[in-house]
Amino acid sequence: MRPQRPVRVGVMGCAEFALRRMLPAMADSPDIELAAVASRRPATAREVAARFGGSPVRDYERLLDFPDLDAVYIPLPNALHAEWVLRALDAGHHVLAEKPLTTRAGLTREAVRRAEGRGLALVENFLFVHHPQHARVRRLLQDEIGELRQMSAVFAIPPRPADDIRHRPDLGGGALLDVGVYPLRAAQHFLGTGLTVVGAALRQGPTGVDVEGSVLLRRADGVCAQLSFGMEHAYTSRYELWGSAGRITVNRAFTPPADQRPDVTVERDGAVRGIALPAADQCAAAVAAFAAAVRDPESCRAAAQRSADLARLTDDVRAAAAEDARHITAAVVPQGPGG
Repeated sequence: MRPQRPVRVGVMGCAEFALRRMLPAMADSPDIELAAVASRRPATAREVAARFGGSPVRDYERLLDFPDLDAVYIPLPNALHAEWVLRALDAGHHVLAEKPLTTRAGLTREAVRRAEGRGLALVENFLFVHHPQHARVRRLLQDEIGELRQMSAVFAIPPRPADDIRHRPDLGGGALLDVGVYPLRAAQHFLGTGLTVVGAALRQGPTGVDVEGSVLLRRADGVCAQLSFGMEHAYTSRYELWGSAGRITVNRAFTPPADQRPDVTVERDGAVRGIALPAADQCAAAVAAFAAAVRDPESCRAAAQRSADLARLTDDVRAAAAEDARHITAAVVPQGPGG
């Protein structure tokens, strides 16, 4: 059998995360050929293409017409995802887009519909779900801690510079879409889809984007997930699964370095033990998984539907937080002169 040729990928935009993590992984992958790099700054496209491979392309529109392109990788600001995800699908390209796939549930559902209708792979780039530690945790969940009673998850990062795009509402900034989607996706991973938002709170920063939040989710059987996130905090990346007989804790859960052994502990019957797991490169695993999805788009249909459900959850979090804010405002009754 002849080996399959690498998937030819065009890169749409030169975001810092793409340069630091994804493009090195793609350049090192035997499954991927970096065919083109597009930027609206020609010098940037030339510089990045010279560094990682492929041809520089002057703008995003021209990338969609680049010859013999199989797929497009989109690391653009959040607010631009929907337009270019849909345009790439309409041009017949498979799509890997950074999270969130789009900023609204209706747009994500439309992207999933178009991908399915055209037989194309549509993948939201959550790296952590490709790390093997979480599959091992699922097995531990069944074998070690009894029936699952509750989950908690936290992801928070230190403050970014004032001009960082995370602070720009016009570009889809804010903690919910930048870091909050990680605990939400982890809750999906362990509790399944169809979760209900019981309550939520978001705090806005001076530019109008949310800078931290908390969410309570509930599964139909009553199991709840308590989630927190923020971008003005000491770095925290952790989840815990509490069961009827024990507890599993995973530290550095969402962004472990490729050379770091997972930090997984199990508490049961008064004893605490660490679980020895090998280090793994979740970025390389995500790149390999996308190449496999391009070769068999049907294999990623369930993941695309989870992305649609996640977008529904983020919309519901916004709605619940807005309702919470209205209740707080209504409860603050100005006092008269007599106090």
